[in-house]
Amino acid sequence: MTAPPKGSIYLGFDYGAKRIGVAVGDAVTGSARPLPTVANGRQPDWDALAKALKEWRPAGCVVGLPVDLDGNDQAITTHARAFAHQLRTRYGVPVHLCDERLSSRAADDEIRNARADGRMNRRTRSGDRDGVAARLILEQWLATPAARPTAPSAS
Repeated sequence: MTAPPKGSIYLGFDYGAKRIGVAVGDAVTGSARPLPTVANGRQPDWDALAKALKEWRPAGCVVGLPVDLDGNDQAITTHARAFAHQLRTRYGVPVHLCDERLSSRAADDEIRNARADGRMNRRTRSGDRDGVAARLILEQWLATPAARPTAPSAS
């Protein structure tokens, strides 16, 4: 297996009040996979996030923007925007926002289907949903070429 081209790797994040789902994806294939979740209490586990950024050296990060079905901000939207801003300022990496409407519901459906058809034969753990949601957010962003800027984004 060959390494993906430099600059094609992205990290995706599903920001939550207790946990942050993390996924890594490749812009060439458009696919992503979940990584271990990161704790989020009073503040995110910045050490764990720094480790992931150092390990994967992404061309950019994608943070899911939680909005309601009408596209309006929710209570957590402000926190997700602040998290995206902190990622950008702490690590100097381009950060992009992606509408994540219904990503958690889609993640629940995917986990339920995987258990039903035998692809997942263990009990669901806390954090499974977050990682799958991060993967779905990142794959959605990767599948939208117009969303991927050619220069670093300040969004």
